[in-house]
Amino acid sequence: MIVKEIKERLRKLGSQKKAEASKRFFKTGPGEYGEGDVFLGITVPELRKLAKEYRQITLKEAEELLASAIHEERLLALIILVHNFSKGDESIKKHIYELYLTNTQFINNWDLVDASAQHIIGPYLMNKSRKPLYRLAESKKIWERRIAIMSTFHFIRQHDFSETLKIAEILISDKEDLIHKAVGWMLREVGKRHLKTEEAFLNRYYKKMPRTMLRYAIEKFPAKKRQRYLKGEI
Repeated sequence: MIVKEIKERLRKLGSQKKAEASKRFFKTGPGEYGEGDVFLGITVPELRKLAKEYRQITLKEAEELLASAIHEERLLALIILVHNFSKGDESIKKHIYELYLTNTQFINNWDLVDASAQHIIGPYLMNKSRKPLYRLAESKKIWERRIAIMSTFHFIRQHDFSETLKIAEILISDKEDLIHKAVGWMLREVGKRHLKTEEAFLNRYYKKMPRTMLRYAIEKFPAKKRQRYLKGEI
């Protein structure tokens, strides 16, 4: 009954105009990465406000919401899961981590990945084997590969860069622009904390990198240094 109530609330919040804009923004057309996704037209602040009201729903209810065909319902479920993970004991964290990996087919756009992977997968694996990240990084599914690299954002914040660099190396030859952007972003975040580490990686691989990945990685560099990388003069 709670899930039904939540869905009714969401439909009342929806806006057809915003929904149409979201469909364009998240590339839902034929052959695009978000093909066929359905939007109600609800802003993220509105979803976060609603999540506060329903954060006590059961994990089973959250999983039901996550399996929805509606984008905002999936995002709401992930926001609630992130909150409950952060507040939960080890048993709850394990349950949410396993629930997450069992349902990656529903975490199927970049905003869904970015709002959740670094807050669930990264923290859970911080002091455990990180082999699951490499299975994700080798996946044929674009969103699982993005989950792999984005999960390392948590490690980066702890000044632990090893997994980011190893997974970036795996994904250097990836064909998807959204992976290029995510890897470049994470390399940039490494550089914010330890520039020499980022530069050592770039100096080894920048000529092999897709242009978008490199541009994201060097975005904060001084203009002259940025141009040297782009011209292959390092």
